[in-house]
Amino acid sequence: MPVGPPWERELFPCIRQSWLIVTLAALLVHTCFSLEVSVGKNPHIKARNGTDINLPCIFSTCIGFEDVTFRWEYTFNQTSKPEVLYHGKLKNKKSLPKPEHIPNKNYRHDRITLLPSNNTKDYNLTLLLRDVEFDDAGRYTCIVTNKKEKDTTSNATVFLTVVDKFEVVDNTLTLIIVGVVGGVIGLLILILIIKKTVSFIIKKKCDKKKDCLVSSSVNDNTDNASKQEAKAKPKA
Repeated sequence: MPVGPPWERELFPCIRQSWLIVTLAALLVHTCFSLEVSVGKNPHIKARNGTDINLPCIFSTCIGFEDVTFRWEYTFNQTSKPEVLYHGKLKNKKSLPKPEHIPNKNYRHDRITLLPSNNTKDYNLTLLLRDVEFDDAGRYTCIVTNKKEKDTTSNATVFLTVVDKFEVVDNTLTLIIVGVVGGVIGLLILILIIKKTVSFIIKKKCDKKKDCLVSSSVNDNTDNASKQEAKAKPKA
């Protein structure tokens, strides 16, 4: 608890609240204005040898963008030297990306095309890789820098695996398990239905038996009463 004159004790909580408000506002501004690059929900892509594949990349920012520079880099693993596949600039959302010259091109560059962006709040920098080869397997990183956010840079990576053919998943065991579980559930339902039916039949028989006993008892009581009345009458 602060010790001092009364005006200091009154001012201290106000200063603490002010700092808290400034901190929260800074966090909100950073979250809203921060550049974000994404390659989708699943960064691991599997492609068959000889087919075409899309390497997704979209970026977004709350305050918009201008004079964006971006590039795609390929590395076989984390220790290998990056290879620039595509390098371009983007003036704003209404303009088209302009590719820049890349020295030391190789066989992979001739099979790469930047797909056009769609009309969404995010800008699309998806790369099309044609005629995928086994040597194309590796890490593809999309790197974006936004000048409007003081050259803030963000990136995301796609991991590509190339296979000769897709493996056919054997679902025999799964089907057997599903069949057994379904059979057990069906058997339990059948037993429950039989139990309910038998209980209903037994209840009906008991109710009918009770009705018969009650009716017989009433008739016996009536006969006994008649006999007693006949005995009670005096002889003429």
